Amino acid sequence: MSRHVAALEDRLGVSLFARTATGLEITPTGIDLLQHAEAMAGAADRLALAADGRTNTISGTVRITASEMVATYLLPPILSDMHGEEPDIEIEVVASNRTENLIEREADIAIRMFRPTQADVYTRRMTDLPVGLYGATSYVARHGEPATLEDLSNHVVVGYDRDDQIIRAFHRFGFEVDRHFFAFRSDNQVVAWRMVVAGFGLGFNQCAIGDAEPGLIHLWRDIDLPPMEVWLTAHAELKTSSRVRRVFDFLAERLGRPP
Repeated sequence: MSRHVAALEDRLGVSLFARTATGLEITPTGIDLLQHAEAMAGAADRLALAADGRTNTISGTVRITASEMVATYLLPPILSDMHGEEPDIEIEVVASNRTENLIEREADIAIRMFRPTQADVYTRRMTDLPVGLYGATSYVARHGEPATLEDLSNHVVVGYDRDDQIIRAFHRFGFEVDRHFFAFRSDNQVVAWRMVVAGFGLGFNQCAIGDAEPGLIHLWRDIDLPPMEVWLTAHAELKTSSRVRRVFDFLAERLGRPP
């Protein structure tokens, strides 16, 4: 890296970094030129996207980002079926709840439970997934079933730590809680769900996942909880790539089926 920086300074005839006892410190000239360098990097990324978007070969790697729950429970059978039809496409899955940057190629396709707001992306709303409240039979045997939202105050509830999506859902129902309402907290959604399955407390999940889990009771079947939106997104240029289009269309067909 030092050699690259030195070569760039020689080429430009300016000093970009000052060498100090603690390392490198960017100079005022370097700060002035940084925005131009970032613009060049962005243009290079868009050039790569445009070129990749015009390849016609149904082979190569496609990188998908999805939430931990979707990556763990919903994608495996879908991607297994797709591999049977397109064995030359290699799949990488980033199980993450943060928003990956499609423009910088951190992912080719994103599956999200909210509408992405990035520019220059192609977005399609696929479906709404029903959500339910679940508890292990062992937990319900000890504590009974909550009849109303207010009854949850007398129950052990599993939730997220810094992620406030469950708290916001409670607030929409007029039920004011904070993170301390949850006796167990983890931003890893799979970990939180496994605590529900283990009988630690009650928790929310997609009905397709909860109903398939042995040993759980689906509570509040007569209460309409807010569903989870499913959005499928790819960079606009990549939509013309044969391999990305194939994966995008396969995911769209499977995720768009009625739950």
